[in-house]
Amino acid sequence: MAVDYFAIRPGMALHGETRVPGDKSISHRSVMFGALADGVTHIRDWLPAGDTEASLATIRALGVEVERHGPTELTVHGGALKQPSGPLDLVNAGTGIRLLAGIMVGQPFPSVLDGSEQLRRRPMKRIIEPLTQMGANIHGENDRAPLTIESAHLHGIRYELPVASAQVKSAVLLAGLFAEGETVVVEPGPGRDHTELMLKAMGVDLAVDGSTVTLRPGQPLRPMDFTVPGDFSSAAFLIVAALLIPGSDITLTNISINPTRTGLLDVLREMGADIAVEETGLQAGDPVGTIRVRHSALRAVDVGGEVVVRMIDEFPIFMVAALAAEGTTTVRDAGELRVKETDRLAVMTAELTKLGAQIEEQADGFMLVGPQTLHGAPVDGHDDHRIAMSLVVAGLCADGDTVVNDARCASDSFPGYAETLAKLGADVAVRAVEVG
Repeated sequence: MAVDYFAIRPGMALHGETRVPGDKSISHRSVMFGALADGVTHIRDWLPAGDTEASLATIRALGVEVERHGPTELTVHGGALKQPSGPLDLVNAGTGIRLLAGIMVGQPFPSVLDGSEQLRRRPMKRIIEPLTQMGANIHGENDRAPLTIESAHLHGIRYELPVASAQVKSAVLLAGLFAEGETVVVEPGPGRDHTELMLKAMGVDLAVDGSTVTLRPGQPLRPMDFTVPGDFSSAAFLIVAALLIPGSDITLTNISINPTRTGLLDVLREMGADIAVEETGLQAGDPVGTIRVRHSALRAVDVGGEVVVRMIDEFPIFMVAALAAEGTTTVRDAGELRVKETDRLAVMTAELTKLGAQIEEQADGFMLVGPQTLHGAPVDGHDDHRIAMSLVVAGLCADGDTVVNDARCASDSFPGYAETLAKLGADVAVRAVEVG
């Protein structure tokens, strides 16, 4: 059996202009919402990654015709969903299973949502509770997948999110499309608003007033014709690499710069990062733009509060950036990292320690003093795409060569990651070794 790994040699500055694959959050939503629309939805620059392909496969399993014009262009023929012939397999897609649950509780037929062992470990009580309050008949094994759903009559509720979560908010709003009466979701802080932006663009009666989102059902969803912007979470790895590697100067084009997603930019700028952003338009309701990044000396920062939600997926790569910053960096209010694909606080601390880092892991964050010198060594991605890609950047900044095992998981969100870095000048390649 062949096992893929990243082989990294440090020392090469990054230069040039590039794009990153389409936004994962928007790609999930585009095929799901397109399936519900009354008509034909055209999607360009869709992300053909592991997680999104799982969502696409489940939509097809629900009887939706999807034409594929190459890997990144889709035509979705929306309409009524049909009862699947078996369980719907979301593989590793946490966003996919939670959003789809909101849709399936409103269907007139039963369904089962399942996935990999990794997905089965992720908490589902956070969606089961509000959906049950709406009248849904949804159950999980110890509040985890597989989720068994029976048809039920739904009614709108007012739900105050205990923690900011775009996935939970989206599940409740999507169930609200099939409920009697209005559905109101109140957020404790700023969260991703892709669902709200896209549903409004599709003609849904949805209003946002500060932290309160109100959805009134009854309008059919209009089909869309749009281009998915580049994923900021994928761009984050290239941004941090360019900041940390001396002599680097890169430009990233057509990136989503939705402010609910770009908390990392705010924090990096506070640290002294040389980052210039130019907005160039709107795509799928999201502002998009060009980001130029040049190597910068960073200073330490304290991170907590509302910005945590706006950079929750970027903390693995932020930890790498913090190791290069002068002074003491502290992070708090980031306990959500423990229930992602892995316990990202524990895993990043353990793997960076293998490279010589000294990090004090805390209950809801971490503390470290920098700058620190990293030394190349073998590390492991733990089947978590953001862990693996962050460790590649750490390897580019280390003394000596680094191997990151489990390269394949990077394709869950960033197919062609090594090739993109190599195009910018980094010495990174995917290799394979036979085992067993």
